[in-house]
Amino acid sequence: MPQFWSPAHMATFAKIVDLNGFSAAARALGVPKAAVSRAIAELETELEVKLMTRTTRRLRLTPAGERLLPPCRTILLATEDAKRLAAELTESRSGPLRVLAEPTFGRVLLAPLVPRFLERYPKIPLEVELGDLSTGLRAEHDLIIQVGEDPSPDRVSRMLGAPPAILCATPTYLQRAGEPATPRDLTRFAMLTPETPPNSNFVIRLAHGNRREEVSVSPKLAVNDLALLHASVAAGLGIGLLPEFLCRQGLASQRLKKVLPDWRPPEQSPLCAVFPGRLAEDERLKAFVDFLAANLVPALAS
Repeated sequence: MPQFWSPAHMATFAKIVDLNGFSAAARALGVPKAAVSRAIAELETELEVKLMTRTTRRLRLTPAGERLLPPCRTILLATEDAKRLAAELTESRSGPLRVLAEPTFGRVLLAPLVPRFLERYPKIPLEVELGDLSTGLRAEHDLIIQVGEDPSPDRVSRMLGAPPAILCATPTYLQRAGEPATPRDLTRFAMLTPETPPNSNFVIRLAHGNRREEVSVSPKLAVNDLALLHASVAAGLGIGLLPEFLCRQGLASQRLKKVLPDWRPPEQSPLCAVFPGRLAEDERLKAFVDFLAANLVPALAS
């Protein structure tokens, strides 16, 4: 017998012992009983030892069989583990791609792209959920769309683009409070900013050509939710620092107005696609991430 088949026959030997019978092992392996009997006969011939004796009612291992059973059982367990892993990989690549995104970015950026992706890739189903990324939902999804990279060693982060930011307010607020003429004037206005570190001011960094300014402000409102921050600016509560894409509709309808339009805040933290390393070669995931990378950058920059 070629040694190529030895591991398979050793695993068969362990399966026979574990199930206490040739017929049971044949059913479990999905082969004829004769194939199981032939495997043991060939294994005994190759090893030049008798592994077991059998009667119509029971199996009895020989001393050689007793000694060889543990390594044969190790081969059997490794084979079954490999089959389970292959089944998981097959399942992960054939079912829907499960996507989780932060609600604000999901509604504004992801929602318009999902129908276009499904039109282009009709054979790749999606399950998209907008939810809190800090909860246990992360483990249930194949792909996370989030701000910033994931430091976990078992996860891959791919940058999709960094959203430009603007300072803006409602015309009504600016008529009432006036408009800042220089970055330093911002300290006199009600400022609405992303969340600040405890017991510290928010530093706004602005650029105008080669000029740079840093202004430390004490926010009227500091919040870690962009939707709430945008709603507060739209309600006329003050001047807000927001991603430009969230303000386009308000600017176009003149419900919002840019403040210090010649001064440019730095880009916000990048949007990233985060996924387990084991899915790096998943064709569904690669297609979706490549599609987002190609289409989110124009959406962020336009």
